[in-house]
Amino acid sequence: MGEHNTSGERNTTRPARLPAAVLPVAGLVAVVVGCAVAWSNANASIGWFAYAPLSNQPFSANGMAFVSQGTQIGLAVAVAGLLVLAFWAGYRIGRSSSKTDG
Repeated sequence: MGEHNTSGERNTTRPARLPAAVLPVAGLVAVVVGCAVAWSNANASIGWFAYAPLSNQPFSANGMAFVSQGTQIGLAVAVAGLLVLAFWAGYRIGRSSSKTDG
C-alpha cells in the first residue's frame, strides 16, 4: 500500500500540540487575575466585636489577621498560576538539558 509513495507524497500527521507560549501566558494571566482579585477584596471591612463583661479593658486582637473569602480565592488563583509557571519552567529546563545530553 505505502510502498509506491514517493517522498513528496507522504502525509505524516503529527498530533495537535498547543503552541509553546500558551502555558506560560495562562500562568501569567492566572497570577495577574489572582492578585487583582486579592487586591480588590483586601479593603473589605469586617464588623467584629467582643463582649467581656467582667473586665474593664477593651479586647483588642493584636496579631490577628482577618482575610476575606475573596482575598483567599484571589491568592489561591495566584498560587495556582505560580505553580503552572514553575511546572513550565522545570519542563523547559529538563527538556533543554535532555537535548544537550543525548
